[in-house]
Amino acid sequence: MSKRLVVLISGRGSNMQAIVRQTRDGILKNIAEVVAVISNKVTAAGLEFARQTGIETRVIPSKGKDRISFDRELLAAVQQFKPDLVVLAGFMRILTPEFIRPFKDRIINIHPADTDQFKGLGGYEWAWKQKLPETKITVHLVDEGVDTGRVLAKATINMQGLNSLHELEERGLQEEHRLYSRVIKEYLEI
Repeated sequence: MSKRLVVLISGRGSNMQAIVRQTRDGILKNIAEVVAVISNKVTAAGLEFARQTGIETRVIPSKGKDRISFDRELLAAVQQFKPDLVVLAGFMRILTPEFIRPFKDRIINIHPADTDQFKGLGGYEWAWKQKLPETKITVHLVDEGVDTGRVLAKATINMQGLNSLHELEERGLQEEHRLYSRVIKEYLEI
């Protein structure tokens, strides 16, 4: 029986789209299904992709709400779908313990940097400004810190030969799309 995924997004949802494709025709087929996509932004472009592919969507606006009130509302929405795993895919909110505790060890995130070197927003920008020869992408469980949860996998992005931050982001996204589904599969099969 397929495991139930609820994916949280704030924008275009390219990682969510890659995961949906993998659940239908790739390494997550017969292992997982995306049962809902929830965004904190009405304008999140990824919602349209989810709707077009028949996935239920919800919008829980975060603007103007304190973190705990928002997380309580989000928690109620996510719990309705009885997820085995909550997948953060470009979800641009720091979750409070109010949301995290009910899903302990069942929330996963992808971070565009090595969490040992850089936490928080702007991982690719940080790597580009540092003029690193390579950077990493980290998939980790979400705990009550920011990008401090147990690391499940890392992948290296070669930065040599890149001419812009945009090129780094594109190269990084390609690797994110491969890595995230693979790690979700491995985590669900434990």
